[in-house]
Amino acid sequence: MTTLASGATVFDKDRLTRDALTVLQPGFPGTAAPDWLLRRLGEGLTSVGLFGRNIASPGQLAALTARLRAERDDVLVAIDEEGGDVTRLEVRTGSSFPGNHALGAVDDVALTLEVAAALGRRLAACGVNLNWAPSADVNSNAANPVIGVRSFGADPALVARHTAAYVTGLQSAGVAACTKHFPGHGDTAVDSHHALPRIDADPAVLAERELTPFRAAIAAGTRAVMSAHILVPALDPAHPATLSPRVLTALLRDELGYDGLIVTDGMEMQAVAATYGIERGSVLAIAAGADAICVGGGLADDETVCRLRDALVTAVRTGELPEERLADAARRVRDLARWTATGASARTGQPAGVGVPGGVRADVGLIAARRALRLTGDEVFTPLTDPPYVAALTPVANIAVGDETPWGMAAELVRLLPGTGTGSFAGPEAGHAALVAAGERRIVAVVRDEHRHPWMTTALDTLLAARPDTVVVEMGVPQAPPRGALHIATHGAARVCARAAAEVVAGG
Repeated sequence: MTTLASGATVFDKDRLTRDALTVLQPGFPGTAAPDWLLRRLGEGLTSVGLFGRNIASPGQLAALTARLRAERDDVLVAIDEEGGDVTRLEVRTGSSFPGNHALGAVDDVALTLEVAAALGRRLAACGVNLNWAPSADVNSNAANPVIGVRSFGADPALVARHTAAYVTGLQSAGVAACTKHFPGHGDTAVDSHHALPRIDADPAVLAERELTPFRAAIAAGTRAVMSAHILVPALDPAHPATLSPRVLTALLRDELGYDGLIVTDGMEMQAVAATYGIERGSVLAIAAGADAICVGGGLADDETVCRLRDALVTAVRTGELPEERLADAARRVRDLARWTATGASARTGQPAGVGVPGGVRADVGLIAARRALRLTGDEVFTPLTDPPYVAALTPVANIAVGDETPWGMAAELVRLLPGTGTGSFAGPEAGHAALVAAGERRIVAVVRDEHRHPWMTTALDTLLAARPDTVVVEMGVPQAPPRGALHIATHGAARVCARAAAEVVAGG
């Protein structure tokens, strides 16, 4: 930027355009990089976001990331891979790693670190170097429709120690952690994919509850933090956190002392897009202190990238967005790209037992899932030997999890007890329908967050009244009272959680 004697300002167009592209983290459709994306990488785009639609196999993913790197060797390849219910690497099969709630139930920070390191190694082997994880949200509201098993739990201290362990493990593999959703999405009753949630807690509660895990993540060296599209009136009564200078700059930067990359949650989510639009929202986010704009969950094309780029450039030219703020955001993105490109783990040191041959067990995900099981029953359970009928009482999946990823125990019990029958049921008549479908076979009823779905409770009432020997498997947050001949709480619906529960039911 140059100021002329007349007072007029002259901007460096090329630099502005490059900086505006640098702060974007777009997605794209398909399993191969489109030409427009490769072209934008050559023009300054520094980050690419991957979703389940982009991944067919580890080999395909490695080839995709290699192609991106051939265009830009320091490209940040980001993914939303939490493990557990939210998986992109294994979107069509279910995850090999349990999610946060299972790890919190075990409450062994060394195990959490090892799981995160194993996941980080898998990501790094596929060429991914930025993970939009872990969730550091304290699930203080059990009715939360979007966090749930994505949280380590409801105790801030527990969430804090496991968040720190997860960050350490992930980054030991050279994959940058992105701790989310700042300042905390756990005490919400609305999914920010659909509308703007609100948290009406006072500053003291926020400091003690929501912020404790983020302090731990910052102390552990998290390379990135993701903002939440939530309104917290005690912090800023007018703006959601993603668009709030009070939250991102005054609180996260100045008060908590965080100096890494700040990434927004998906700007196409309705909590921001429905009120501000993604162009206006992106400008306000960068002005508030965000450094990278995540977009691509539902909007993934060159037109969107160009619209956001041009909105940022125009905002600088009109004085709405200081050029220095955009330049600072772009610098932070490039700094993280440099960190990943120069071998992060070698420079940051490695936790004991991680990064050495044999330091991470190949089956650590299943080991963790088995340890996370909680069994409740009136007497000793005798494993089944005859094929049962698995009745999955299936709620609508939230957008973060998606409906592409299978859940439940059917596949695992079919493997152990060939001939097992299966069916999915929902609604007020689900219990009666399941009884008819099961016939004389023993019923294994699989639920997900029974406490949030009255129809599910009614269905279980019906099943247990008619068939008290029914086995109940809760694969969500186990808030409802345990019941059934045997009640198994898995603390998540990952494939390994299903396998661990199936081993108990079938004695396998």
